[in-house]
Amino acid sequence: MFVGLDNYLVAGSDPAFWTGVGRVMLFGIVQIPIMIGVALILALILDSFLVRRRAGWRLSFFLPYAIPGLIAAIIWGYLYVPEVSPFAGGLPAIDGNPFFMAPQVILWSMANMTTWTYTGYNMLIFLAALQAIPGDLYEAARIDGASGWKITTKIKIPMVSSAALLAVLLSIVGTIQLFNEPTVMQKLAGWMPNTYTR
Repeated sequence: MFVGLDNYLVAGSDPAFWTGVGRVMLFGIVQIPIMIGVALILALILDSFLVRRRAGWRLSFFLPYAIPGLIAAIIWGYLYVPEVSPFAGGLPAIDGNPFFMAPQVILWSMANMTTWTYTGYNMLIFLAALQAIPGDLYEAARIDGASGWKITTKIKIPMVSSAALLAVLLSIVGTIQLFNEPTVMQKLAGWMPNTYTR
């Protein structure tokens, strides 16, 4: 039987749906700028003369993205469980819940997982854009007396704005599709409702 827009009307009238949309928006508003900022800083450092053996650093920053998302979420989930974590056991419980599993903190625990996974991917987008900038611009700026800081802020960062837009758009899409982290955390945090049985 064809239902047309009925499913959309049911979802739109469900308060739980709008609560979930609000959580996803809050998650994205906080997590995406932090992740993009860290990725840009890492790319600028790798593009500078401060780092030797850039290939090794590039690989180490990108490696978390190569780990399947579910496996990464499970690893972080166990790092958050006080009984097996090397650091979570020393943190105070909140309302009887482990620190990283408490309702006040769990969204940011998931944001930490996502940031760890995707920062290296976004860093490679920025690094590719930085390496596409003609070296003549840097030479001309140095001849004009520009410092390294001026070159970074007046040439490099403005020239990667299109790469930043791409990284932000991909991050927004990834945030909307977030599944592994909430699923793993729901299994570990007893207070989270099982949305699949509702």
